[in-house]
Amino acid sequence: MATVMPSPHLPAELLDHVVDHLHGSEYPLRNCCLVSKSWVPRTRKHLFASVRFLSAERLQSWKKIFPDPSTSPAHYAKTLLIDCPHAFTPVDAEEGSWMRGFSQVVRLELDSDIMYTSESAISLAPFHGFSPILKSLRVAFAALPLSRTFDLILSFPLLDDLTVIAWDVSIDMNEHGSDALPTVGKPSNPPTFAGSLDVFLAGGIEPIARRLLSLPSGIHFRELKLTWNFEQDLPLTKNLVEGCSHTLESLTVVCNPLGMSIRHLL
Repeated sequence: MATVMPSPHLPAELLDHVVDHLHGSEYPLRNCCLVSKSWVPRTRKHLFASVRFLSAERLQSWKKIFPDPSTSPAHYAKTLLIDCPHAFTPVDAEEGSWMRGFSQVVRLELDSDIMYTSESAISLAPFHGFSPILKSLRVAFAALPLSRTFDLILSFPLLDDLTVIAWDVSIDMNEHGSDALPTVGKPSNPPTFAGSLDVFLAGGIEPIARRLLSLPSGIHFRELKLTWNFEQDLPLTKNLVEGCSHTLESLTVVCNPLGMSIRHLL
């Protein structure tokens, strides 16, 4: 009578170590998913650590494949890169929406080359506070809807690192025609802003600097990187440096045009 040999059993810790060793190799990780269902969770941890939506088509594919946030691999994502923020709709922000599956993201990057107008407005509502542990935010728009962007910034209470890049700034106006203040200008848990600030606005840093300096909680950046286009940015840079006087470790000012003097900053 033939003897049936038992299937070999490896400790879960060893299997996890094997999968973790392949963290930077996408093809072998995909093969690991085919070995056993028990390998899938650990493998997904690495396969979906960084998710990027390059186009509206890829976004729609994700929403079709993973409509339920409770079973979506989105909760493995630590980095979320979005090159098509215009494809997101207010529905994506609703409670229980697929977007809420990305609740463990610590780094978010939004990039768009679409000019902001009333007809082509990018809704930032789907991204408001979607991940309560977000630490790093990069916004790079051809044209920045300023107040709405600042509302987005203030929706992440643990935010440390902030990058804002724009070739044009759209100042949101209130009904009286004046510069609208952020609608969440006094959040109950304002961001900590204890990391780095990197700002380039083609029209000058004033719109973002003024809002940051007006926060009642203050700013505590360790690093400042500011790109100038105008000498008028000098006073605001001084104010930012003074605002971070107890925490600032590094200051970089990129001058455009070249030759702008910064010797009186500190």
